[in-house]
Amino acid sequence: MSKNEEMNKSIVVVGLGEMGSVFARGFLRSAYTVHPVVRGVEMQAVAESLQRCGDEAELVVIAVGEADLSEQLAKVPEAWKDRLVLLQNELLPAGWQRYGLEPTVISVWFEKKKGMDSKVIIPSPVYGRHAQQVIDALASIGISARKLSDEAALLHELVLKNVYILTTNIAGLEVGGNVGQLWQEHRDLATAVASEVIALQQALTGQALNTQALIDSMVEVFNGDLEHMCMGRSAPARLKRALSQADEKGLTLETLQRISQLS
Repeated sequence: MSKNEEMNKSIVVVGLGEMGSVFARGFLRSAYTVHPVVRGVEMQAVAESLQRCGDEAELVVIAVGEADLSEQLAKVPEAWKDRLVLLQNELLPAGWQRYGLEPTVISVWFEKKKGMDSKVIIPSPVYGRHAQQVIDALASIGISARKLSDEAALLHELVLKNVYILTTNIAGLEVGGNVGQLWQEHRDLATAVASEVIALQQALTGQALNTQALIDSMVEVFNGDLEHMCMGRSAPARLKRALSQADEKGLTLETLQRISQLS
């Protein structure tokens, strides 16, 4: 690759919310040209525009919310299907496999909210053909990430993230507070919710999962930021989505159902 070609690297970022903006900044700092796809703009139109200009995106970061991901994956242009990067919560392999995709996937363990800098909880694991590019881009803005060795490791990390997110959000609907308080003062509730979330993840993945090992890993993440608040604004939607998935799988999640009746 010539020096001129190195200076003309391009990526596309679909969705420029808080998280998409972090990735865009990282790639800008890594000397990429960033082409945004904002709400109301079709990916196919951007792909065709880049093609007319003789530009080719090396990566396409899909940074929309998890509720919008499936719709966007169904619309990915053919030319972009081999260069996707996914970063959503509640992500499992079936979510992209149904579209015949093999994306690079990062389990994001840094927080970014409006008006604040990114806060790293633990290094974010990444797996896929473009993992090193993602790691390097995040490193350029002080966010640590690490490369995973195989798909099994990726599945573990995705399940762990789902257990953490769903447990803290759903338990937080009942007790509020932060993750340190949840584990110290409401451990039985946290364990009950986590166990049901793991049962759901097992049904969704079709894989046997080690409940205690996942709970132990969740607590290690708790210790990375004990003051992280449990309940975000998406918590009610997460609970509703989990119960819907459980119903589809014929699972009865008694603790989650009880919490859903509190509001």
